[in-house]
Amino acid sequence: MPRQLRIIAIVLTVLLLAGLGYLLLSGTDDSAENASVETQPTTSTTETSEQPTTQPGGGSYVTYSEDAVANADGQRVLFFHASWCPQCRELDKSITEGSVPKGVTIYKVDYDSNQELRQRYGVTIQTTLVLLDDNGNEVKKYVAYDEPNLAAVVENLL
Repeated sequence: MPRQLRIIAIVLTVLLLAGLGYLLLSGTDDSAENASVETQPTTSTTETSEQPTTQPGGGSYVTYSEDAVANADGQRVLFFHASWCPQCRELDKSITEGSVPKGVTIYKVDYDSNQELRQRYGVTIQTTLVLLDDNGNEVKKYVAYDEPNLAAVVENLL
């Protein structure tokens, strides 16, 4: 009986390692695919934060930088985005194709590389949006994970 248990344990271990290897490799492929999607020209996400793209509603959607946020006028919203997150991609598309309200700038913050910023605002999940005051302090926070669309952000945050 102990020999049979050892064989079963070995087989399960091999299957588990094979499954983890598959997940890691397929996750890498998704990242590469998403990176190529993000480099395609769009109305706003490929623009630099120093050159905001005005959208049909009069607002802007730009890549985050400290200087851009510090020098901005109007309402400023940080959108903590991860390229591997389906809800983030859906919200990004909704913002890009939608109409950010006049006087509002949404800053796309890379969730994975901005841990210090995440800690500052208590962000623990991607798709979190943080409305800032003129001093860069949090006014309100909204997690758009269940409703990853611009309409829900406007309704619940602005």
